[in-house]
Amino acid sequence: MVGEKKRGLGRGLSALMADVSEAVDDDAGQGRGDQQIPIEQIHPNPNQPRKQFDSAPLDDLVASIKEKGVLQPLIVRPSGDGYEIVAGERRWRAAQQAQLHSLPVLVRDFDDSEVLEVAIIENIQRADLNPIEEAAGYRQLMERFGHTQEKMAEALGKSRSHIANLLRLLNLPETIQKYISDGSLTAGHARALITARDPEALAKKVIAGDLSVRATEALVKKANAPVAVYPESFGKKPGAGEKDADTRALEADLSAATGVKVTLTHKPDGESGQLTLQYDTLEQLDDLCRKLSGG
Repeated sequence: MVGEKKRGLGRGLSALMADVSEAVDDDAGQGRGDQQIPIEQIHPNPNQPRKQFDSAPLDDLVASIKEKGVLQPLIVRPSGDGYEIVAGERRWRAAQQAQLHSLPVLVRDFDDSEVLEVAIIENIQRADLNPIEEAAGYRQLMERFGHTQEKMAEALGKSRSHIANLLRLLNLPETIQKYISDGSLTAGHARALITARDPEALAKKVIAGDLSVRATEALVKKANAPVAVYPESFGKKPGAGEKDADTRALEADLSAATGVKVTLTHKPDGESGQLTLQYDTLEQLDDLCRKLSGG
């Protein structure tokens, strides 16, 4: 909506996370929350961004709850004649299987936008998140709520470089992103492939040869080396038309910072060039204009 001010990761959210931490560490050894609510009065958020709940980790949580109870209260908001889950759906699912009758909760009066934001942040903080899922969460916070990398780093206790490096992974081809998601490649391998001319081909070699990150970096450097000039190529510069590694890395950094595809075209042996920003939706354009204007 035009003129609507986007809410930042401010004192409210930080205080909320502090409430949860305090509830976990109380003297009784269990999170009491604001109050105990009958489990049948609690229902999940239909717009929860996390759709898959793996059975094995959930079974472990069920066993833990049966032995120790729910250690961390759910965050809920009033909804109809009950309460909607803002954060803690896994605990709610496990508690049902453990046949608990009530749950500790923190009741907060969040609007729909804040509910989505907290849900994204809760997902980012999951220990079992893969690098692509974590990067997608950061991008959602930037695109939907206008958060900068600096704001997210400060509020979530991450370094700015950690966030920036993960966001750069989203510029890799989808095939490589799948390799990262399924564990075939680490984030370190993927970062080395960002500057490669043909990252997909090199990724297959890395996986097949079970190469280390350092070996991957050497492979990329060798693959990006200028091609030898043959007699029929006289008059042409080696690698003509190809961008150097620094240019491709700068494009990736600018893409991560702006949230849109960035293309740099530098004139050979000159000081000038062209920078192109490509957006896919009007919402992306609106976000880009806001970032460039400092709004």
